[in-house]
Amino acid sequence: MQGELNILENKLAQLVQLTKRMRAENHQLRQDLAEALSHARQNEDKISSAKSRLEHILTQLPEEKS
Repeated sequence: MQGELNILENKLAQLVQLTKRMRAENHQLRQDLAEALSHARQNEDKISSAKSRLEHILTQLPEEKS
């Protein structure tokens, strides 16, 4: 009986450690995701700005005569 309790205690300790490790990993993944989303928004803003500048430049070019 004591041996079974020791085995159960060890398994429970392993479960606790695994849970802690997974929580830490999950926290890091959430931070990484937030950073990636922030960079994606910044890139979208840059693309939008470049698109607007290009459209403005294109409107200033003389029209091509056929």
